[in-house]
Amino acid sequence: MAADSRVWFVTGSSRGFGRSFVAAALARGDRVAATARGLGSLADLVEANSEAILPLRLDVTDKEAVGAAVKAAYAHFGRLDIVVNNAGYGLVGAVEELDEQAIRGQLETNFFGALWVTQAVLPYLREQGSGHIVQISSVSGLAAFPTLGGYNASKWALEGLSEALAQEVASFGIAVTLVEPGLFGTDWAGSSAAHATPDPVYDQMRQAMVAMNGQAEVGDPAAAAAALLKVVDAENPPLRVLFGSQPAQVVKYIYEQRLKTWADWEPVARQAQGS
Repeated sequence: MAADSRVWFVTGSSRGFGRSFVAAALARGDRVAATARGLGSLADLVEANSEAILPLRLDVTDKEAVGAAVKAAYAHFGRLDIVVNNAGYGLVGAVEELDEQAIRGQLETNFFGALWVTQAVLPYLREQGSGHIVQISSVSGLAAFPTLGGYNASKWALEGLSEALAQEVASFGIAVTLVEPGLFGTDWAGSSAAHATPDPVYDQMRQAMVAMNGQAEVGDPAAAAAALLKVVDAENPPLRVLFGSQPAQVVKYIYEQRLKTWADWEPVARQAQGS
C-alpha cells in the first residue's frame, strides 16, 4: 500500500455511484471503508482488495449505527480523508400523492443519513486538520421537477446544510463539495426507487416526465468516478460541481429565470421593506 494512499468512507457502496467510487479509489491504491445495507455485491472487490477495503453493513438512517461504523473505520485505518455521502434513493410522486411515510422515509435516508455521517466524521477530521466531505446531491437539488417534489425536498435540504457546513469547517482544513449529477445509469428510477400511489389526474404529467427523461443523455457511473477523483485531488475543490452535460443546461435556464423574476418584482420587494 502506497504511503500516500488516502482513506475513503463511502455510503451506499453496493451499486451505482457508490460501487463505482469504491472501485476507482481501490484501483489507484487508496483504502476504503465501504458501507451498504447489503454487502453481497462487494464480494469481488473485497476478494481482490482484502487489505485495502473494510466492508461495513450500515443503514444510514440508524444514527447509532452510523457512529459505530465511522468509529470502526477510523480504528481500522487510523484516519479518514474522503467521506462520500452517497446513500440515497429516488421518490416518484406528485406532492398531493405523497403519504407521510414516503416523505419521511425519503428525508431519513437522503438528508438525515448524510447529516448523521457528517456529524460522526467531523471530530476525526477536525483533529486531523484535514478531510473532504463529498455530498452526492443532484441537479434536483438546484431545480425542482414535477412528480419529484419529495426527492427535491431532500436534496434542497442537503444543499442548504452543506453550504453552511462548508463555511463552518473551512478553518479546520476541511473541504465540502456538493456533486450534482444529472441522469446516470445507476438504477435511480428502477428497483431502488419508491413510488407513491398514483392519482390519475397526474398521469399526463407523469408521462411527460418519462418522455423528457427518455430523451436525456444517460451518464456512465464509471466516468463519474473518474471525475470524482479529479475533484478530491484538486488543491482547491469546488463547493459545487455538476456531473453530466444535462445539469449545466438546466441550471443556466433556471437561474436566468429566477434572476429575471426577482428583477421584475424588485419594486414590490422594496415596497415590502417600506422603502
